[in-house]
Amino acid sequence: MLETGNCSLAVVDVQGKLAQIMHEKEILFKNIQILIKAANILNIPILWCQQCPESLGPTIPEIAELLSSIEPINKASFSCCGDENFNKKLNNLGINQVLLCGIETHVCIYQTAVDLLRKGFYVNIIADAVSSRFPENKKIALERIESEGGKISSVEMVLFELLRTAKHPHFKEIARLIK
Repeated sequence: MLETGNCSLAVVDVQGKLAQIMHEKEILFKNIQILIKAANILNIPILWCQQCPESLGPTIPEIAELLSSIEPINKASFSCCGDENFNKKLNNLGINQVLLCGIETHVCIYQTAVDLLRKGFYVNIIADAVSSRFPENKKIALERIESEGGKISSVEMVLFELLRTAKHPHFKEIARLIK
C-alpha cells in the first residue's frame, strides 16, 4: 500500500506541442493537475522532469504554474533514471515508492518505470494521468510495465489509498479535487 511519508510523484515531460497531440489530452492534463495539488496537500515530494526543453519546449503552462516552487530536471535520456540529477534528488528523499504521471507512456514513462523497478522501487503508474499519441502504444506500455512488476492505478484509486480513511485530516480537501 502507498504511504504518504514514503512516496514521491514524478511528473514526466508534459511539454510543448507534444503534449498537445496526446490522446485524450484534456483528461490527461486535468488528472495531472489533480495529482500535483493532492501531492502538495499531502506533503508528497514532487520530481518535475522535462525532456530536452530546448527542443520540445517547456512544460505546458497549466502544469508548470502548479510546479513553480520546484526546479525542473532537464534531461536528455528517455528514462528519468538516466539523469544524475534525478537520481540524486530521488535518493535524497529517502523513499521507496514512486508515482509516475506524464508522457509518453511507451517511451519515457515505460523506461523510467523499468529502471526504477530494477533499482528496487515500488512503482505505481497512474493510468489516467499518462498518455501517448496513440492509445495502442499506451496500452502496450502499461501491460509491459505491469509484467515487469509495476502497479497500475487511477487518480482516484491512488488518492484514496493514500488517505486510507474518511477521517484523514485532508480527506475533504482531497475529495473536493476529484468532484
